[in-house]
This record gives sequence, C-alpha cells and structure tokens, in this order.
Amino acid sequence: MPSSIDSACTAVWSASVAPLIRRQIEASEAAGGELDEVVHCLRMFGRPDYLLWIAVPDLDAYGRFYMARLTDLPGVARTHSQFTMKTIKSTPGFPAPSR
Repeated sequence: MPSSIDSACTAVWSASVAPLIRRQIEASEAAGGELDEVVHCLRMFGRPDYLLWIAVPDLDAYGRFYMARLTDLPGVARTHSQFTMKTIKSTPGFPAPSR
C-alpha cells in the first residue's frame, strides 16, 4: 500500500460489471488498477465480478472516493460496500487474497 494512504478505514467493495464482455472487463480492470486507495482487487468466478479492498482515512473519505472514483469505473452496474466491525485474525506476512 502506498505510504500516502491512511488506512484507518477499510472497506470491501464488490461490483458487477455490465455488459460482461472482454473490452468492458479490460477497461474496468485497467481503471481500477490505477486507484491508489484500492489495495487488493480480485476478479471472481460467479457473482460479484470483482472484490476490492479499499483503504481510506475515514468514512467521509470513503464516501467521496465512492462518488468521485468508484462510480466512474467503466461498466459498473451494481455495487455493495462492507466495512470491518472487528478483525478476528490477520496473519502477518500472508499474501493478499488470491486464487
């Protein structure tokens, strides 16, 4: 994560993309990969199409980021945000979620 990002607030954001065609998928992934606030981005089998881990300073910053950047991602059709209530376990050194 870039040192310029304060991660006091983290969210898991899920998105479905439409239409689900190659050029739309490639455009969505290219645009999402450019966002410093996105610390992990996974394309999923099934629904949702994407899961993103987002780190921002607080809920107000998340609201601004959501409206200014996430809603402008190409092809975003449906989204859902979830915020961590409590971390039960976090394994240091374990790689980001992947396959």
